[in-house]
Amino acid sequence: MGAITHRVTMALLAAGLSTGASAAFVEDSSANLQMRNFYFDRDFHDGPGQSQAQEWAQGFILRMKSGFTDGPVGFGLDATGMAGYKLDSGPGRSGSGLLPRDPQTKEPADEYSKFGLAAKARFSATELQSGTLQPMLPVILGVPSRLFPPLFRGTYLRSQEVEGLTLHAGHMDRIKLRDSTDYEPMRISSPNGRFKASAESNSFNFVGADYAFSENLTGTYYYAQLNDLYRQHYLALLHYQPLGPGKLKSDLRFFDSSEQGSARAGRVDNRTANAMFTYLWGAHSLGVAYMHLSGDTALPYLAGTDVNVNTEGALTSEFVNPHERTWQVRYDYDFAGLGIPGLRAMGRYIRGSDIDLPITNGSGKEREAGVELAYVIQSGTFKGLGMRVRQASYRNDFSRDFDETRVNLDYTLSLW
Repeated sequence: MGAITHRVTMALLAAGLSTGASAAFVEDSSANLQMRNFYFDRDFHDGPGQSQAQEWAQGFILRMKSGFTDGPVGFGLDATGMAGYKLDSGPGRSGSGLLPRDPQTKEPADEYSKFGLAAKARFSATELQSGTLQPMLPVILGVPSRLFPPLFRGTYLRSQEVEGLTLHAGHMDRIKLRDSTDYEPMRISSPNGRFKASAESNSFNFVGADYAFSENLTGTYYYAQLNDLYRQHYLALLHYQPLGPGKLKSDLRFFDSSEQGSARAGRVDNRTANAMFTYLWGAHSLGVAYMHLSGDTALPYLAGTDVNVNTEGALTSEFVNPHERTWQVRYDYDFAGLGIPGLRAMGRYIRGSDIDLPITNGSGKEREAGVELAYVIQSGTFKGLGMRVRQASYRNDFSRDFDETRVNLDYTLSLW
């Protein structure tokens, strides 16, 4: 980690000097080091191929952000460094997404690292970033579901000039996958042979807006296009309504997707409507959800990212196969209600049916039953250390069944 820290520090200092750094460039800067210890175990029950994906790795993520120089337009620089180390793995157990591996021998790497810079400029309440980015938006969701999140190379603009309204626009031309050190063209996610997985694109563009109609109601719209693969409209409403001793959270999302340009990945024709209603009272929350896919294909999204539907937190599947109908029930409990702040538990059951794949003829089914226990230490020497255990069982009638366990420890140290 020392080499990465030095490179990031020198990059920030150099940027400050080259722009005639003002005091704010340094004084408003910040840096933190996130340490992630991640254990992943996927145990397959049947079928040919690898019987288990089981790896344990240690990761470090260093993030340094400068302030902005003085003047009508302020300039700055952000830097990110990542280093991952194998603690346990092997050729017969690799491929979990925690570590890179040799495509021929399946031998996992002992260590790997990556580094990126993003220049930024700010005018009024508008900020432009260009370089290495980690978008967390409905149409490009770079969730850290393994040791590291995926990274993108591109440009992103975010503006909040109007009260309650946030505008987004961006262009990405490369992705660095979570277990890779190289940038590569973008593809469409294609499990179960949904699309042509080898089709590539060098251009992902999006525009979007979030608007707070009131403190209880937010609306969202995005348009995204992966050039020559697919285009997509996204609409969402999020509403909170006081009800009895608690409140009802209504989360409605809709995707409308079609092929774009030369359609290198094949036909894309999908409408996905999903709704989740969660009642929150005291330490409890109970949610029920339904998702309905129509059209001739699955819901498309960028390979290497997550898809922004109400099953997104599931460990084993995204439940967005062609024509799929999905029901979900979820219960969360915050043990602060019993005098144990920082401890939370969750249980979830998801069932999908009517899956239309070549081998299911419109009658495929899948289900996941999962539990999670998480705790963040609230005081003392290890204050802020988070521990999380997740387990899920996945069963279906069109691919392999498996059980999965993930355990991770996370701690973020503020450097300044």
